[in-house]
This record gives sequence, C-alpha cells and structure tokens, in this order.
Amino acid sequence: MPALVMYRNGAIYSAADPFATAMLIDGGSVAWVGQEAAADALIDERMEIVDLDGALVAPAFVDSHAHLTETGVALASLDLSGCTSVDGFLAAVSERAATRPGPVIGAGWDESTWPEARTPTVEELDTAAPGREVYLTRVDVHSGLVSSALAAAAGIHGLDGWDGGPVAVREAHTRVREHILSFDAGSRADHQRRALQHLASHGYAAVAEMAAPHIGTRADVSALNDLLDAEGEDLPAVRIYWAETVDTAQQARSLFDDFDSPRMAGLGGDLNIDGSLGSRTASLREPYADAPSTSGCLYLDAETIATHVQACTEAGIQAAFHVIGDAGMDEAVAGFRLAADRLGIAAIQRGRHRIEHAEMLDETAIDTWLELGVTVSMQPLFDALWGGPHGQYEQRLGGERSARMNEVGRLLTRGVPVCLGSDSPVTEMSPWATVKACLEHHTESSRISARAAFVAHTRAGYRGFGDPDPLAGQLVPGSEATFAIWAASELAVQTPDARVSSWSTDARAGTPMLPVLEDSLPTCLGTVRRGRSIFRRA
Repeated sequence: MPALVMYRNGAIYSAADPFATAMLIDGGSVAWVGQEAAADALIDERMEIVDLDGALVAPAFVDSHAHLTETGVALASLDLSGCTSVDGFLAAVSERAATRPGPVIGAGWDESTWPEARTPTVEELDTAAPGREVYLTRVDVHSGLVSSALAAAAGIHGLDGWDGGPVAVREAHTRVREHILSFDAGSRADHQRRALQHLASHGYAAVAEMAAPHIGTRADVSALNDLLDAEGEDLPAVRIYWAETVDTAQQARSLFDDFDSPRMAGLGGDLNIDGSLGSRTASLREPYADAPSTSGCLYLDAETIATHVQACTEAGIQAAFHVIGDAGMDEAVAGFRLAADRLGIAAIQRGRHRIEHAEMLDETAIDTWLELGVTVSMQPLFDALWGGPHGQYEQRLGGERSARMNEVGRLLTRGVPVCLGSDSPVTEMSPWATVKACLEHHTESSRISARAAFVAHTRAGYRGFGDPDPLAGQLVPGSEATFAIWAASELAVQTPDARVSSWSTDARAGTPMLPVLEDSLPTCLGTVRRGRSIFRRA
C-alpha cells in the first residue's frame, strides 16, 4: 500500500472534526482529518484514493479480556450456544460423535436457559457418544461436562471437583483441560491465529490475552509470542497477562522477565479470587438462591492478594484479579487496602492495577477502586445474556441481589476507569453488541450512552493495559492509523436518558455520530492497524 492514502466520501469518527468525511494516512499515522472540499485540495498523484461510499471510519476496538487459544478452539468446535433443551443438546453431541473421529469438544451450553434447568446425566452423555472422550465447556468456562471415558483417561477420580460426573469443576476441571487441550505448538498457533483473525474481522485491532496455568501452560504463551513474532504485523496487537501469584518484588520481576516478551502487560488477569455465578463457584456473602447448600468458592484470601499487589507494585508491574461474587469482592477490597496500608495510596495508584469482571459491587468497593486508581475491566454482554427477569442471575441470586449487577454506568458516573471486553469464548467478540448492551442494560441506572461505551471499548482499553501513547484509540492528526470501516445504515447520537430523545441526528450538536443499533449491527468492511490492512471483507 502506498505511504499516502486518502479515505474519503464517508464519515470519520474524530474529535478533531465531528463533521469529517475524509482522512489522510501517511504510513502508519493519521496526517489529516477533514471534509470533502479540503480533501479535493490535498489530493495529488502520490496518493491512493479509497472511496468509502458512505461507510463509517472509527477507531478500532480493544477487547480488554479474552482467551485466544480457547476462542480458537471454540470457533473450530461444536457450538452448543444454540441448544434450548437437554434433548437438543444431546442430539447435537450425538451428531458430532457420529460424523467426526477423535474427542468430542464443544462449548457454550447454558442449562439456565433450558426448560429442564438441569445438565445431562453422565449416562445420557455416554449414550450420546459411546466410548468417546467428551469435553463440553459451560458458557462461563468455569466448568465442563465430561464423559466417563474422558474422566478415566484424565485420571480425575478422587480429585476435588469431581463426584462421578458429568460436571467437573475446580481441580478436576483443570486436570481435564490439561489432558484434552494438550496441543503441540503448531496446533496452538493455528487456534490462536484463528482467534486473532476473527477479532480483526469484527473491527478489533488490540486484545488483552488473559493467560493462566489453569487455562493453559506457559507453552501457550510461548506459541502466541512465536506466532506474533512471525505474523504480528498482519494481526491485532496483543498484550499478555499471566495469572500466577508472587510473594516478593524480586519474584515478580523474575517471573515477568522470564517470558522475555515486550507484549507482557502484567501478572494477573484471570488470577481467580473466586469462580463464576453460572457454575456456582463465585464467592457470595449469602448462599445461592437455587443451591442453598453452597456460597461458592474463595481461591485467594486478603493476605495473598495484598502480598501479590505489594510485590507487583514494588516491581513496577501491573497486577490484576478475576473477581465476581460479593464475598470475593470483599476479599479483593481488603487485600488492596492492606497493600495500601503497607506502601501508601500513591504507590498503589502508580501501579495502575486492574479488577476483572466485578459483577457485584457495593459502595465500599467503588470507593476503594476510585481512591486507589484501579481500572475495572467489564463485560456488558454478561448482563445482556443473563440479566433481567427470569435470567440466570435471578435464578442464582434471587431478585434483590440480581438487580444490581455489572453496573458499568454506576462506576463511570463515580469516575472509576472502566474498559470493556468479551471474556471470549464466554461471550462473542461483537463490539457493537457490547455497546448496545451498555445502552440497554437491564438496570436503568447502569445504562450509558453509545459514545461513553464506545470510548470504554476503544481508548480506555489502551489505558487499561498501560499504553503510553496519549492518542491511542483516537483518529486525530499524529495518532496511529488504527481503525475499522463499517457499513451502517444510519448514524446518530444515542443516549439511554429517558428525559431526552433516545437518539438524535442533529448535526448541529457537533458530536461525532455512531451507528444506530436498534434493528441491526454494523458490518465490518475492513480493519487497519498502523496503516496496514489486517482484514478486508471480500
């Protein structure tokens, strides 16, 4: 591609000119943003001209929390997200077993949406795929269905989290994954490439990879780094988190440096304080409404959290923790407060640490994250999938507790930094669906405007993993030429505020407009990273 490329005859989402229709790219940077008359005056024989034909050019999205190998596996595996009953689920497994050799691997099932509201029995699973190793991850990936053949092959009998099946959690689930997902380097790279190409085709140009020992070995990170070293210019940028606790600054620095990668962003991410609501392993103050015998699982206590935060802070490394339940959040708050007592609030603020998911927050937690400068990485599609009347949250927690979940608007209103992601393969990598979920949150007070959600899913993503470029995630002169091109039927300024019109196309507002998301989602026509095309729709 020539160094100078003029994109014109479209809509450019830019703070430099809210009415821009054209943009000039010089190599990997934005050289100019403006309107058609000025573009006519600038064009010369050195430039390639790209006619946008009315399409929208906007900063590319950042997925702030994803699992690339797992996403690649899910994309190539049996998709169980569309199953609506136990019988339909078993039929899909049976058909897969009858048509493909080897282990039956699938993902995405959610029994909370089925009329039976139960998982299949181990006998039903073994009947659907006789003698086969079967591993089917629940949508939250914190548990999985395991056939008798796989349980025997993985040696999980007697392990914590296995009572004869078919659901495996905790230690048993980790052992099953180690057995069934033991890919060679080439296969890992294939899965990772597939996931990254999928990201690019949906308008993403960057992603935070949340690697962890219970998800994949260090070989997973090595394979990813090798892939990016060889093909990285043609793929989205990746920042890597590794979820392993440390006790001292020296240990933190040694572990971080041992990966020998400029893509490393921090120690944590899916460093689990607790589990998930769907698998009833999120740690709750009160028992689950639909399983009164359990309040979930707490994997890290306040002292362990504090020690990790202190070690990472002293080593100048970002720490991050997965936490979902309210009791888990209490432990996170206590741990960070202990670290702040030891090092001082200013030191913790400089650490730019993160909390992932944060589905259940009270005022104490919000005050803590605001005071300590902690970024909260959230997944709005959790609410779209499981919030509202009769949804999974209400089933698990009851009406009162489920009414205040995933409150992105509450955090942003208070000034807490928020970035957005998919947790793929838990939810789909669909950026406009994520923005729409923020507009239509089941809790009205948690809704935010399309623009606020867009910023949280673009610029804030770069800030979330510590990108030093102040212009990252913007299209203004001097910024990186990283953007996506969208076919959208209509653009508007959209707000969830019931006191005003829900959307406006009044250009006099001087606010860059985004696609209307009421009836359909925009289609990605192309994604460009640093001036280089990483996806182009045929």
